[in-house]
Amino acid sequence: MAGSVSYENDGQYNHLRTSLPVPMFSRSDFNIWSVLKNCIGKELSKITMPVVFNEPLSFLQRMTEYMEYAKLLRIASEQADPVERLKYVSAFAVSALASNWERLGKPFNPLLGETYELTRPEFRIICEQVSHHPPISAFHADSESFSFHGSIHPKLKFWGKSVEIQPKGTVTVEFPKLGEAYSWCNVNCCVHNIIVGKLWIEQYGVMDVVSHKNGLKATLNFKTAGVGNKDLHRVEGYISDRNKRKTHFLYGKWTEFIKCTDYVSYEEYCKENGYKFKRADERSKSPNESPGTTPRKVLSKLNSLKMSSFKSLSISEPDDPPEPAEGDIPKSDSTYSIDIPNSVTLWEAEARPGNTAEYYQFTNFAMSLNQMEDHMKQPRALCPTDSRLRPDIRKLEQGDMDGAAAEKTRLEEKQRENRKKSKKGDDGGLFPRWFKHTINPHTKQEDWIYQGGYWERTDDSFELDIF
Repeated sequence: MAGSVSYENDGQYNHLRTSLPVPMFSRSDFNIWSVLKNCIGKELSKITMPVVFNEPLSFLQRMTEYMEYAKLLRIASEQADPVERLKYVSAFAVSALASNWERLGKPFNPLLGETYELTRPEFRIICEQVSHHPPISAFHADSESFSFHGSIHPKLKFWGKSVEIQPKGTVTVEFPKLGEAYSWCNVNCCVHNIIVGKLWIEQYGVMDVVSHKNGLKATLNFKTAGVGNKDLHRVEGYISDRNKRKTHFLYGKWTEFIKCTDYVSYEEYCKENGYKFKRADERSKSPNESPGTTPRKVLSKLNSLKMSSFKSLSISEPDDPPEPAEGDIPKSDSTYSIDIPNSVTLWEAEARPGNTAEYYQFTNFAMSLNQMEDHMKQPRALCPTDSRLRPDIRKLEQGDMDGAAAEKTRLEEKQRENRKKSKKGDDGGLFPRWFKHTINPHTKQEDWIYQGGYWERTDDSFELDIF
């Protein structure tokens, strides 16, 4: 029987499970190379993968893990200073990636029209698969103090030794009471050792968190492991004002924590501890051939030391995603070597459950995402297109590998039939029910924006029969 965990201040969530019905199936007898060897350079969303490589969640549910540390947005909304608000929004942007570490299972591709809802004390969220080709997932989360919304078009490519995941799309945080909005794009992810050795995952690239009202920006550099794995997981960057003057330095690990200090303290630290920084002309080498590993000037002279005696030193820039010794998994430092005075911790990751390795490396938050909570078992309490009702995901969660594979095939065939009917106009049309393709007023770019009405619905009889 699955365990349970209590949420304070809300009795509705007193019995959320802390494990799945059965442990995950071993993948040691399956070779992913046998599936991917003919897929080099191709878009993997169009490749059928065996169920054994999946985790029992839809991508809509996986996307909901952005909200694990939603309290950071509430804290941000309570700050009087816009710079303080940006600090916590930036910490939230980093925290949204923390659950990815060691999560090597592929989520199920959502079906067109599939939805997912989740309500927790800090927020509620509705997700919908709004497009099948290309696959686009839209979401809208809100609370009394904020809203968070966006659409993700994940692109996966295989490059010989690694799989690169590009999370195309922009996400936006709004604080309606303050008339503020912030937006950013997530960084790339790379899964290494596809052919030989143990798989390991890495996030890398530059994330710009932009405050549209105040002209402030946080520039965050997700570093590659580098020589000797020195920089594995590390994130470093700065906050700049509307005049592009750096005011604060942000640093930490996307798997563990984010801290912040004023930029003057950071510069003073650099003067005294220059030996801790990698020389600007040193670059790690990698045999990986992914485009994501091509040296690129994505953040020119990030945190360059302006003092004349330290002009040759800088925080290392994004470089080749590392390829350690063949088949190895790089090890992160147990402690962070940079401990700058006047630093404040903005976010710390919660410890994963002790049984996480048995259950797809899920966090406590992820363990409950496919749970049929008691209040959902009432008639019409859950939308009939909700991911929890997918039989293939449910069967995988229960350890029925053959049943999950059969249901996955059946649902894919049913989706193709539904699309044919939609083109003929036989079923009222397959169209997004809860989101509209329009212009995001803050980014001025095309986006999928929530139209409202989901939480107020009283009749689900019109919903598509997609399962």
